[in-house]
Amino acid sequence: MQVPVSPATAAGKRSSPTPRMIDVLPHNRLCSLLSQQRLPLLASGGLLRRPHVAAQRHAYSTTDDSSVRPIGRYPVPNKKDMPYDIVELMEEVEVKTGFLPNVFKAMSHRPAEFRAFFAYYNAIMNKETGRLSKADKELIIVATSAVNRCPYCVVAHGALHRIYSKQPTLADQVVVNWKLADLSGRDLAMLEFALAVCRADNITEEHFQKLEAHGFDREDAWDIATIAAFFAMSNRIAHFVDLRPNKEFYNMGRTPYEAGKDCA
Repeated sequence: MQVPVSPATAAGKRSSPTPRMIDVLPHNRLCSLLSQQRLPLLASGGLLRRPHVAAQRHAYSTTDDSSVRPIGRYPVPNKKDMPYDIVELMEEVEVKTGFLPNVFKAMSHRPAEFRAFFAYYNAIMNKETGRLSKADKELIIVATSAVNRCPYCVVAHGALHRIYSKQPTLADQVVVNWKLADLSGRDLAMLEFALAVCRADNITEEHFQKLEAHGFDREDAWDIATIAAFFAMSNRIAHFVDLRPNKEFYNMGRTPYEAGKDCA
């Protein structure tokens, strides 16, 4: 149950000093938010260390500022109609990244699903164990989202891969033909398994043996598979709501300056 917040308390919270610029919330802050049934800073993916911007005080728009085309098929709720915890986290993401990824707006149509979606995202994408790097995870999302024909996830997570990997072209190569991309044997084995899960192929011991030959254990295989599976769902949600990528994603990490930024 959501704890009621008085107008005076809410106003005091929102007028507090702008938090320092960080890529993602610290672990203790993240745990605190989850323990209060609130949301971590997630789908921004860390992005970049951008200048501070004030969070929008007006209702979030259903259309992208750069186009008359709606960001999706469903209307975005007015801020005053959203649960306070969701508004607060959306504003925090916007302040830290310089813009609000459209997935936040789209998922706010269903607050309970918004919370569940980003809680599971955090569990698989921000876990601190295993052999998958942030760049590995983003590459899995790019490859499987391309197969699932999801423009939003290909564009958004292609941007994050460029940032984390400091490789401005690899995600684009994977989208066109992952088998011809400049990938290591390890990356090829990882994507082959992820795509088998994505396509719902029969998974055999041979898949695990190929992963083990490149240093992945059974727990790493679970991580690869759950990312592929979760984003198969995410791709389909984006598909039926006709979710459009933010224009900011397209150029991220393409310049040497941005590609060299620290996103850890």
